Amino acid sequence: MLVALATVPAILTAAEGNLLKTMPHGVYECAFPGDAGSPVWEPITEAGFVISHTSAYRTETGRGTYLLKGKDLVITSGPKRGERYRRTGDAELKLLDDVGNLTGLICVKVASRH
Repeated sequence: MLVALATVPAILTAAEGNLLKTMPHGVYECAFPGDAGSPVWEPITEAGFVISHTSAYRTETGRGTYLLKGKDLVITSGPKRGERYRRTGDAELKLLDDVGNLTGLICVKVASRH
């Protein structure tokens, strides 16, 4: 019985896509990437948010929670409820459309606290 219990952490670690995680705390700024004819980064203020303790975030219009499972982040409550993102870096998210395709909107952590 002890042998079976000892293997549980290894199984959970191997199934990383099933583990709940959190994003690094701080200010996340969102923008569409620029091109040769436009600024490289032009923030869309209303899309930004601050990730605080545990799985909480806040915006100019309120607070809410999110769930990060593997690389998929879903906003579960608050003003951004229903938005879905894909984690593409340690502190980077890309917005998903209604069917799960990546959009052009990128959100990156730009400061530790706000």
